[in-house]
Amino acid sequence: MFDLALHYGERTVSLKDAANRLGISEKYLWHLIPPLKNAGLINATRGARGGYALARQPHRISLKEILESVEGSMSLVECTEKPSLCNRSESCIAREVWMEVTNRMLQALASFTLDEMVEKQKSRQEAISYSI
Repeated sequence: MFDLALHYGERTVSLKDAANRLGISEKYLWHLIPPLKNAGLINATRGARGGYALARQPHRISLKEILESVEGSMSLVECTEKPSLCNRSESCIAREVWMEVTNRMLQALASFTLDEMVEKQKSRQEAISYSI
């Protein structure tokens, strides 16, 4: 998603090119495509110049959306989403704490967008270029 954000508005991105730039397996990226497409986060274009692109502007896609589409529940402890798993869930202070920690983490992830990541990357690259 970060690579797609870096090239947003320029062209579609092939998985092979993204994998090479990121130094990760193309096969791994293939596993990420279906959940990201199902969540409406990316679009696919077929053909010789086909590839993938963000379905929305980078400033409209949060890290929370991305992680939830790929990973599913972001709950840190299972009983926070399924209280029926534990007969003490209604009175358990640990469950309350884990619910609060999960909520704060989700708020933080929701506050970060792909656009912010791209801007930070550009700033870092400019700082490195300037110091050389």
